Amino acid sequence: MKQKVLILGVASVQMDAILELKKMGYETYACAMANDGPGAEVADHFDQINILDKEALINHIEKNGISLVYSVGSDLAMPVASFISEQLQMPHFVSEKTARICNNKNLMRTTLGNNFKGNVKFQVISSEVDKLDLSFPFIVKPADSQGQRGVKLVNSPDEYIESYKAAKKYSRSGLVIIEQYISGPELSVNGYLIDGKVKFLIASDRDTWPGYTGLIHKHIVPTDNLTSEASNILVGIIESACKKMEIMNGPVYTQMKLEKGIPYIIEITPRLDGCHMWSILQYYTGVNLLKLTFEHLLNNDCSELKKQYKEFSEGYVLEFICQEPNTNADYSAFQEKIKNSLTSFNYYEQGQMIRPVNGIYDKIGYFIYNNKKNIDSLNNDNYISNSNLV
Repeated sequence: MKQKVLILGVASVQMDAILELKKMGYETYACAMANDGPGAEVADHFDQINILDKEALINHIEKNGISLVYSVGSDLAMPVASFISEQLQMPHFVSEKTARICNNKNLMRTTLGNNFKGNVKFQVISSEVDKLDLSFPFIVKPADSQGQRGVKLVNSPDEYIESYKAAKKYSRSGLVIIEQYISGPELSVNGYLIDGKVKFLIASDRDTWPGYTGLIHKHIVPTDNLTSEASNILVGIIESACKKMEIMNGPVYTQMKLEKGIPYIIEITPRLDGCHMWSILQYYTGVNLLKLTFEHLLNNDCSELKKQYKEFSEGYVLEFICQEPNTNADYSAFQEKIKNSLTSFNYYEQGQMIRPVNGIYDKIGYFIYNNKKNIDSLNNDNYISNSNLV
């Protein structure tokens, strides 16, 4: 009899996980508040359950004899999956406490501590009349949301009030956090730990849309922005941060920025990213992080790491197609690029109405292609070598 796996959520990143599980021979279950994502269509079983309703999920798991509950790309789902796994003694990588800390920017910053190298200065705001301790410019964001919702770079008091109100709308706790603005280039760092040791770590350049603070346009590997010295610092920061957060096994995703050669943590979370990075990283490294995650959880098998290439010979780009929400999806300008890509996926049908996610400039699809420009940087040591990690 096939083992059964429940995935929380049905967005495109959860669809990737469901498809991978099916290839591995597992029976797949998915649940969400509504049948409004591609994951619901590809799962063997879909049930309309709020992924925050722990009692309903536990009943569903026990009723169907499910062996594992998990999610990808969702900070909202991770504390729930960890809580249920602890309660039912199911396989899991991190505790509910760790997942909750990483899902709350206030708790994350506080857990790292003011003296932690790589932590930015911050302040938690509960009212728009609170005295500000940070100088402009700074970043305003909800204390507990995901997907860049309500995130804004603020340069003046007038901008601050407007941005505070917008961020508060997305905050489940009603708290808003302001953070020191780091002016350098952005990085996405995908890692994997086994028994507290970082065994896989790849940094990619994070190219954002002009005019939309933090909203991703492209992921580029290898990075052009890391020197060997900065790479060593980055590895040390992530190892120390994982230790503080009690992330001992499984994937870790970190969004970072560089300033004067020092990497700073913007976000850190014990999960796979929400940007399909496992796809571009498999092209680049030979390792399938999705498969590794599930084999590790279900069978304590980490042999996927042995597939890592000894040398990385090509560069790649994962580029998102984005459009304003509440408009009709239009892919016509990208047909040639999609045709010539290594892989692609459209979140909507042509002409379908785009649902607000971040509410500003939402992803409607992506494609991956070779990046000839970045191949030269492989010879400049501007990437994290894994030879000392695996």
